[in-house]
Amino acid sequence: MNATLSKRPFHERMRLLGSVRRRLRGMFFRFLRHVADTDDAKSLQFSSMQNLLPRRPDVRADIHLGQAPLPYDDLGQAPPGPRAATRDDVVIISARFRSGSTLLWNLFRAIEDCTAYYEPFNERRWFDQAARGSHTDPTHRGVDDYWREYEGLDELGAYFRESWISQNLLMDADSWDPSMKRYVELLIERAPGRPVLQFNRIDFRLAWFRHHFPAAKIVHLFRHPRDQWCSSLTDPKEFPHDRPMAEFAAHDQYYLSMWARDLKYHFPFLNELCIKHPYQLFYFVWKLSYMYGRRHAHVSLAYEDLLRDPDHHLGALLREVRIPEPNVDRLKRLIEKPRSGRWQNYATEDWFRKHESACEAVLRDFFQGKD
Repeated sequence: MNATLSKRPFHERMRLLGSVRRRLRGMFFRFLRHVADTDDAKSLQFSSMQNLLPRRPDVRADIHLGQAPLPYDDLGQAPPGPRAATRDDVVIISARFRSGSTLLWNLFRAIEDCTAYYEPFNERRWFDQAARGSHTDPTHRGVDDYWREYEGLDELGAYFRESWISQNLLMDADSWDPSMKRYVELLIERAPGRPVLQFNRIDFRLAWFRHHFPAAKIVHLFRHPRDQWCSSLTDPKEFPHDRPMAEFAAHDQYYLSMWARDLKYHFPFLNELCIKHPYQLFYFVWKLSYMYGRRHAHVSLAYEDLLRDPDHHLGALLREVRIPEPNVDRLKRLIEKPRSGRWQNYATEDWFRKHESACEAVLRDFFQGKD
């Protein structure tokens, strides 16, 4: 082949070599992109950048657009920001999976003049009739559909990113995601009444939400971790307390390992290789979520308190988010109390306390000396 190629004119040889080079180059970069998406590559990249990040200049603090007016009058100007960012009637609910968030969403849904959106980042794409399906979770009592409020909002598809469910789960105020921002703005702008957005995927993004929607009220709902853990297993008998972390994947119905894989670059103790039992991984994420909620939300509410005394706690919540004259008696009829204390049938209190104490010791060491 080489002899045949050498007999061709020089320009033809160069053209053929260039074609081969382009094909090899394409194959090489496709391979690199594939490798870059692996967990090992991300871990290596994150470790390498840690020494650089403290020295990286803060370009946003160094350059302020307001201090550099345009020097020419005929240049284009940025249009006014969307009103969604300044509306003070928006309610944003943040909760973990299996924490009672569907109940709280359904309560807001039943309030006149509220447009309550269910899990806007859900992979079922509620605005897409072809993708969302028609089933509901049978444990979501009194819920016939999740998508009624999304009807006619096909335009959301231009901004929705399925990567929101598994990547960049931690976002600070300066994180850059214009698609996410516009997606949330559209939900607010298109709501016929007061927008209420119930999320299960923004625990660690609350600083970003407060930055971009500073007038909104953020409600943080949490539940006792032992009951929440058993609820997340659907049937705890299928994964007894003596099963190891290595056998958990088939029972991970609510993305626990997926979250850990993304968040471990910020919290190294979430590495599954360091976890003895998946309840430890669950407790770590639960506690971190609780800490972020208490830090950034305007209201924190325990699910157990909502069930125990809705007159007081639901009434106080609705007053805090400025729902005028809420009819709590009518809303209470939507509340069906699940069976609590399921964890006592799963394992002993000593078993749970042992794992929780081990996690708390790690968290204490990690956050010691940090504000």
